[in-house]
Amino acid sequence: MREKERILVVDDAPDTLEVVERHLIGAGYRVMTAPGVTEAVRALDTVHVDAVITDLRMPRASGMDLIRHVRENFHDTEVVMLTGYASIPSAVEAMRIGAQEYLVKPFTEDELLSAVRRVLDRLRLRRPGRLPKEQLAPSAWGLIGESSAMRSVYRMIDKAAQSSAAVLISGESGTGKELVARAIHYQGARRSAPFVPVNCGGIPEGLLESELFGYRKGAFTGANESRPGFFQTAEGGSIFLDEIAELGLPMQAALLRVLQDKSVFMVGARKSQKADVRVLAATNKQLSELVEQDRFRQDLYYRINVIPVDIPPLRERDNDVLLLARSAARRFARDLRKPEPSFTNRALNALRSYPWPGNVRELENVVHRLVLMSEQDVIDAPDLPALMRFSARHTSGNVNRTLAEVNAAHIQVVLASVGGNKSRAAAILGIDRKTLRNKLDPSRTP
Repeated sequence: MREKERILVVDDAPDTLEVVERHLIGAGYRVMTAPGVTEAVRALDTVHVDAVITDLRMPRASGMDLIRHVRENFHDTEVVMLTGYASIPSAVEAMRIGAQEYLVKPFTEDELLSAVRRVLDRLRLRRPGRLPKEQLAPSAWGLIGESSAMRSVYRMIDKAAQSSAAVLISGESGTGKELVARAIHYQGARRSAPFVPVNCGGIPEGLLESELFGYRKGAFTGANESRPGFFQTAEGGSIFLDEIAELGLPMQAALLRVLQDKSVFMVGARKSQKADVRVLAATNKQLSELVEQDRFRQDLYYRINVIPVDIPPLRERDNDVLLLARSAARRFARDLRKPEPSFTNRALNALRSYPWPGNVRELENVVHRLVLMSEQDVIDAPDLPALMRFSARHTSGNVNRTLAEVNAAHIQVVLASVGGNKSRAAAILGIDRKTLRNKLDPSRTP
């Protein structure tokens, strides 16, 4: 049996919402309701919706605004317009900007269900006999999320997997850029060949060329034998260059030559060798800004940015936070051979309202600690780090603290979540260990 379609009903009149919801549920649809456009947009960002039924005239923003939003942001969502103010101009305008059906109040149950069936039939014709591919991505590749922002990422993964062009994956630290790179590789034609991840920021500049391209025996002191580099190891597959912004200008030039000529020069070699390798690069910095500052080559930027994939920060993914928290709790409980804990509503509200500057990595570290330290099967708000407990009780926050105090408090929360591990805390915060030490001890700062 096919999955029931989900329909979002938007109307500022509670009676209309109740009637339409009752009819649709009776017909077997999954139904969400919203009293206005703002709430509807929030719902659309949270879960996939097959059809939107919206009133025309509402306070603040109108049904026309919602139709435009749906048409400019979602491919697989149909629209039915409801109104008690029937006029030819409004009907024409609604159809012009993307409504498929137009119902005038009062309407009968048959008229409503007939309009819904027509728009959903058109939707099924566009995707016959299957669910959208992006729905397969989370379970298949370890990516978790149902928000509109993540569904856009899944669509880009599908498109990138069908090509061998270079991909640039952008996103804040901890958003899951390597997971996206792996999904692109293992969903594509090169899936049976190696996937080789390389942390460009973790290899000293003086060793990077020999590590990437390999070296010949006698190329330098200590080169007692020839050794292939990461590019040779990835032959026929994909190489994932994480933190590509950390490459110096000389290495950027060498990488550009590889992309242009599809060949590599081993250190100490007299001739190049062909390299059939797809380049997947990732960065948590704005490369376009580095190009303007002459810190990143413009020609290399264009070479690696053929297919851009932007990963949203966790704070823009709405209820994905709860899905990720539950998934992480299940995984860590299994690893620790403990019962899977549940979360109280207070704890879930705190997790949802916290901004997660360290993104998914920070969330997983917090949940790992909660599962490890918890002596009960239920995680409540008092179990969470102090800053999260505060945000659960005071959503407006304490505006009397200085920025330095807020930063210091957050650093302590992150440190606590990783058991005091400064390297992991620095990675979550998006800074290096030296900067972290200076922030923990202001006397170090010159």
